[in-house]
Amino acid sequence: MGLLDDIVAAKRREIERLRAAPTPPARARLGVDPMDVLRRPDGEPLRLIAEIKRRSPSAGALSTALSVVERARAYVAGGAVAVSVLTDGEFFGGSYDDLSVASAAVHAPTLCKDFVLDEAQLDHAAAAGASLALLIVRLLDDAALARLITAARARSLAPLVEVTDEAELERALSAGARLVGVNARDLDTLAIDPDRARRVLDQVPRGRVAVHLSGLSTPEHVRAVAAGRADAALAGEALMRADDPGPLLARFVGAC
Repeated sequence: MGLLDDIVAAKRREIERLRAAPTPPARARLGVDPMDVLRRPDGEPLRLIAEIKRRSPSAGALSTALSVVERARAYVAGGAVAVSVLTDGEFFGGSYDDLSVASAAVHAPTLCKDFVLDEAQLDHAAAAGASLALLIVRLLDDAALARLITAARARSLAPLVEVTDEAELERALSAGARLVGVNARDLDTLAIDPDRARRVLDQVPRGRVAVHLSGLSTPEHVRAVAAGRADAALAGEALMRADDPGPLLARFVGAC
């Protein structure tokens, strides 16, 4: 089994625990549409989503010098328009509690970034105050993808549908995705391929919001993404390696 198979197996065990627990009530969210926050009008800068995660299989342990609240506030103060929070515990060290405190700390949309397979996970994302939820096409068949897109919207969560190639993009669009993320990282090998990501982003139709995911570590990377089709981009590990993410985030914002 590969890493992604291991993650999915662990996630199914977690889902059983979530299903057995009482369904938490949804928390009131921001009165703004995340799609409007992430959409980039012609001539305007790339929108940045900054991520909070404690560790990852590719990067290992990351900085915990700042609390989740401190880091979320530093991101928004530094120019990020949204905050992504890893909620997977076994592989990324995150939790719905992290998402909850981040959502309460900032007046900006928060993304529940996880390996979503079941509506119970969306219930917990909504209870933690998220405005968006990640859905990964590679993990879902067509019926499950369409069902979870509908279920997310029913909970006032904007589904960010992640793809890696043209075939997955076609599946996402056929399922009704309006917010499409293209992951430059292959989830099986963990290798980064910015050329593939750029090619797929170029094929996201106008009228949909396109987000570049993973692989941004320098202002030059950000500048290259900003020159293309993307409305927004997510920056994660590079910011999380820094005890103080402010200086690097300022350079990223300046490259948008």
